[in-house]
Amino acid sequence: MKTKNYLLLFAVLLTTVVFAQQPKIKIQTIAPGVIKLSMGTPDKYSPYTFCSEKPREEAMQQLSDKSLPFDLKDVVVQKNSRGVQIRIPLNEEEQLYGFGMQIGTFEQRGLRKRPIVNDNPSNIGYTHAPQPFYVSTAGYGVLVNTSRYVTFLCGTNQDLSQQKPVIKEQEKLKFSTQDLYANQSQSKMSMWIDVPSAEGVEVFFFLGETLRESVQRYNLFSGGGAMPPLWGLGVKYRVKGDFNQDEVLKMGSYFREHQIPCDVLGLEPGWHTKAYSCSYVWSDKFPRSQEMIEGLKGMNFKVNLWEHAYVNPAAPFYKDLEKMAGSFLVWNGLVPDFVNPKAAAIFADYHEKNLVDKGIASFKLDECDNSNIMDAKSTWGFPDMTTFPSGIDGEQMHQLFGSLYARTLAHIYKKKNQRTYFDYRSSNVFTSSLPAVLYSDIYGHNDYISMISTASFGGLLWSPELRDAASELDFIRRMQTMLMAPQAVVNSWYLKNVPWFQLNRELNNADVKHVNADKLEELVRNLFRERMSLIPYIYSAFADYYDKGLPPFRPLIMDNPKDKRVRSIANQFMIGQSMMAAPTTKDSTTRVVYFPEGNWYDYNSLKQYIGGKSYMIEIPMDKLPLFVKEGSIVPVATPLNFVDEHSVFEITCKVFGNGSTPFTLFEDDGVTYDFQQGGFNKVVLSVANGKGIVERKGSFKGIRYNIKDWNFIK
Repeated sequence: MKTKNYLLLFAVLLTTVVFAQQPKIKIQTIAPGVIKLSMGTPDKYSPYTFCSEKPREEAMQQLSDKSLPFDLKDVVVQKNSRGVQIRIPLNEEEQLYGFGMQIGTFEQRGLRKRPIVNDNPSNIGYTHAPQPFYVSTAGYGVLVNTSRYVTFLCGTNQDLSQQKPVIKEQEKLKFSTQDLYANQSQSKMSMWIDVPSAEGVEVFFFLGETLRESVQRYNLFSGGGAMPPLWGLGVKYRVKGDFNQDEVLKMGSYFREHQIPCDVLGLEPGWHTKAYSCSYVWSDKFPRSQEMIEGLKGMNFKVNLWEHAYVNPAAPFYKDLEKMAGSFLVWNGLVPDFVNPKAAAIFADYHEKNLVDKGIASFKLDECDNSNIMDAKSTWGFPDMTTFPSGIDGEQMHQLFGSLYARTLAHIYKKKNQRTYFDYRSSNVFTSSLPAVLYSDIYGHNDYISMISTASFGGLLWSPELRDAASELDFIRRMQTMLMAPQAVVNSWYLKNVPWFQLNRELNNADVKHVNADKLEELVRNLFRERMSLIPYIYSAFADYYDKGLPPFRPLIMDNPKDKRVRSIANQFMIGQSMMAAPTTKDSTTRVVYFPEGNWYDYNSLKQYIGGKSYMIEIPMDKLPLFVKEGSIVPVATPLNFVDEHSVFEITCKVFGNGSTPFTLFEDDGVTYDFQQGGFNKVVLSVANGKGIVERKGSFKGIRYNIKDWNFIK
């Protein structure tokens, strides 16, 4: 008993000494349902410094104002020679999610996470889009507003002040690795957050009745979700990296002549005179680049350009940027100090005058996610010791670089009242309003599926592009997943012909046609058309993202907070309010699908399933594996081969079962930001007395949706 008393007394004295020296903690409400806790002197350049939009406070007020499940007085914030540490209570039942686009983990309780930007993600938290932000099933989110490398101990370690010694009878000695490494702590009721080198900290708490509401509030605080142009929800095809302009035009002609839907053609590094680092100048492969752009426009294609943000000496603006860049080069190129408004303006002005004004619709930023910090031989990427004229250091710039780039270029399009949809390989917090989709060079199919869910906890969008395929079945399964994601991308940067012409890389580039090429082409055409038929539905889900902060692609836990069986499900996800996707990989033609509460329909076969149960289901080859909740109205469009500013979608409203919930189509021009000034309609679809009703309200004068038919499915 004496030992126990001494330990407790020591813990009390230790806590008293620590807190006697601490700066004052300030607590304030900064937006509806958002509380900021601050202490000391936070870093000058925090992520929120660069948030592009103001909080959507009116929408935030529509969410629950439920208080935190713990008292803020029980939150410990302490500063010492190491930096700042934060302790936040956890209850026994809550599960945690988030930390950015995570790979290898979904439920985060009981793990140590260190969300650091890295091109080779790992389950410790290294990822393309690291976020010092997590959400809880207890209905709140916690965000540490820092761009430093932070460690989160999600109930893994117990500090001395929490110790509750228990005197036990002598136990058997343990010798197995499993027993020796088992967590022996008496309590796992705290989240500890370690922020090294910090002189102060800001912590944001996002309230909500459920985890879903806390995510919505975070997205709305960030300015609401991104609203892509309608063409961005079609299919994007990236051509071979060394194609010339005639080959690009030929590829465009192939899609149109074969009636295969495609909206965007992406050009890879060969369009630059210098790449790795980049010149941003058209190479001799494109002697008449403007003629090519106009030719593609005539075929109703948008053009996307690949680039790095590392500026080669051959770039026309290199000299202007030289004194506004980092102290280290990458591939002999400058690292722009995007924190400096003048540096950002130099980079943006060149892109606007020489590329955007010439007709380039979007960009793809590659390898902005730091070299692989787990590989001693990787030298691309600037080191953490890099200094920048603005005063931000290399560590902080690594965490923010991708989102700063996207913010810089997105501003060009916003200024021109022209929407865009980027590809980029690195992001951070407060970026939900950026019209950009993440991608990665990793290629594990199971990871690709789960990343759609993990990205959504932090206002991120993820694109599981199609590249290699080990077999026809692998090719089809990857294509199905790609077509049920925020962006549908086929990346053929190393293929002369489309991949369905020949799956083998060497044979493809030797023009050797696959024996089943024609059959695969027909399959691709039909699957692409399925994606195009869902554009109005997906676009309306993005409208909810913008207006309500609700992720358009999200894990089942967000829609079913009381169902503990969905807590660990990362390979199924919701698309909008009614549809559930259940992709599978090449390993099997069947998979187990869990159906949450309610009755569900197979979107294709119309077979019914009872909620609260799991079923072994055969996944079709020629359809997208989608399921619809009973009581839903799903607007299905006649597929188009491309979307432009004049496109009108012919809609059939499919009504699944009884007690239908109204569905609202978002209708606007689909290409400008006029919707932010009220230039849109809400087309409400409902059912009364067995008949479909269409009610159009708003100030948009055009017509995007022609409701031509209703299909009642019992």
